This record gives sequence, structure tokens and C-alpha cells, in this order.
Amino acid sequence: MTMRTRPLGTTGPQVSALGLGCMGMSALYGEADRAESIATIHAALEAGVTLLDTGDFYAMGHNEMLIGEALRTAPAARREQALTSVKFGALRGPDGSWLGYDGRPAAVKSFAAYSLQRLGVDHIDVYRIARIDPDVPIEDTVGAIAELVEKGYVRHIGLSEVGAQTIRRAAATAPISDLQIEYSLISRGIEDEILPTTRELGIAVTAYGVLSRGLISGHFTADRQLGPGDFRAMSPRFQGDNLRHNLNLVEALRKIAEQKGVSVAQIAIAWVLSRGEDIVPLVGARRRDRLTEALGALGVTLEQADLAAIEEAVPAGAAAGDRYPAAQMAHLES
Repeated sequence: MTMRTRPLGTTGPQVSALGLGCMGMSALYGEADRAESIATIHAALEAGVTLLDTGDFYAMGHNEMLIGEALRTAPAARREQALTSVKFGALRGPDGSWLGYDGRPAAVKSFAAYSLQRLGVDHIDVYRIARIDPDVPIEDTVGAIAELVEKGYVRHIGLSEVGAQTIRRAAATAPISDLQIEYSLISRGIEDEILPTTRELGIAVTAYGVLSRGLISGHFTADRQLGPGDFRAMSPRFQGDNLRHNLNLVEALRKIAEQKGVSVAQIAIAWVLSRGEDIVPLVGARRRDRLTEALGALGVTLEQADLAAIEEAVPAGAAAGDRYPAAQMAHLES
């Protein structure tokens, strides 16, 4: 299989048509196997995936160190093709608690210094604050990243989970290559205002949550027991009647997938791929078998009839429950 590439905005690099989101290898979705996680990163690189996404706060640096180990032990040619996308700014306590966000210029530079060490690289390809700091203008935060670009520590500036007004303010401060934001069949809020704004400004979208944390993967069941520390145990979409409603949507999607001879996950990822060449889905595979399944979406062609059937089965706004608990929703812009 030849991996297609897509431009990461008008100012960013060419990246693989799918990226690998590595968060689940360290945090928020229960236990993960370290050796299998590294093997999955290696398999992704071997398949032509170039974009590896992480956050410096994922298990308090664990995820960056994991990626660093995977890069060190990968063949040189594969290591050189890897592009790192790093989110920063979320503050954590020793007990894993969330303490807010820090977008001050001095903090931005300090966060970057630690990330470079943990990843074992001399530069970060795309650097972005995970959520805006309400006490620091986005111009100051982006300006600090721009200084890191000037000094060669960062190649491109990104944004994460911000609204159209903030995108415009950031883009007026420095060139922005990419916005990372949740986008899937059941999380389509960006279509009204955010996506038109990024397209107007030549900014790409890396879409996380394309399988809605496994909810629309076709593998999640109503009786699944979630382990300690699994984010989904608190997620509104995975609770009670919400979960039953959302799994009914998955079953409707499964019928379409079966008619095409593909899996539910593949048709869900293919739908995001179909939304435009400026959108790069991040797949959160923690195992090689799940990675192989996700990569199979690259071979799925959705005709107009398929897209119409998907829209009928899972129309915009069909999901029950918010994508985050109320406390976290308060930190998101629309």
C-alpha cells in the first residue's frame, strides 16, 4: 500500500493521509502494553505514516518518552520521515489532577525545552497549546511559538480546540499551519463556522476522535467494563441511555459497512477522509491489529450514494451526550 500525502495547510509540510494519535498508549483509556505500543509506532512508520501526535501532559511526559524510545529504535530511514505534533500548556499535579492551562511566553519556551529532551529530537514539527489560557492573549502564546520557529526549535505553529475568532487572531500574529480539533461522524460542530474559517485562511485540520474514542469503531459494546482511569467512564456519550442510543447509530452504520465489505471503523475513518484534502484524520490505534484496520480505510472509496446513506444513518447532531464532561466543555471554544 502506498500512503497518500496531504498538505498541512499552506504553510505546513506534506504529511501522510492518516496520522497516529499516541495518547491512548499512555493515558486515559486504561492499561496499554508498552512493547506493543512501540511496535505499533514502528508499524505505522513502516506503513508510511509520518505524523505522530502527542501532548507533553499525556501521563506527565510518559507519552513523549514512549515516542522518543520508538524513534530511537526505529530504522534510520523511518525515524527521519517522522513528524512530531506536540500539544502543551495543560498543567498536571503529581496525582494526575488537572490544574488549568499556562500559555505565558516563558512557560511556552520551558515546555518546549522539556519536550525536546523527552522526544530526543532537535526540533518539534508542529507545536500548539492544547487549550487557550484565558489569562493570556493568544497573540502572546503564538508569538512565543513564533520565536521558537525563528530559533529552529519548532518548524510550524498549530492550534487546538479554538473557535473561529481565535483562529483569526492567531493567524494575524504568525502563520498557522494546522488546527487540531475533534471531528467525526458524531462530532460535526466544526462544519458551521470553524472549518470555513480554516479553509479561508489556508489552515489544515488534524481531526482527532475520528472514532469518538472507540464509540463508533464497531468494537465497543454496551456491557464493556471500563478500567480505572479510563476517560470514557466519565464521558457523557458512554453513559446509560446515551450509550444505548449511540450504539444504535453504530448498528445503522454497520449495515452500510457490511454492504461495502468493510468494517465500521474503516467506513467512519473513510468518511472523515472524504471531507476534504485539508483534513488529516488521527487514528488512536494502540495495537498493530487496530492500526492495520485503520489503514484499510485508505482503500475505501465512498460514492455519493454511500455518503447519502451514511448521512441518513448518522445525521449531524444525532449523537446523545456532549463529547466531554461539563467541566471540560467549559474550556472549549465554539
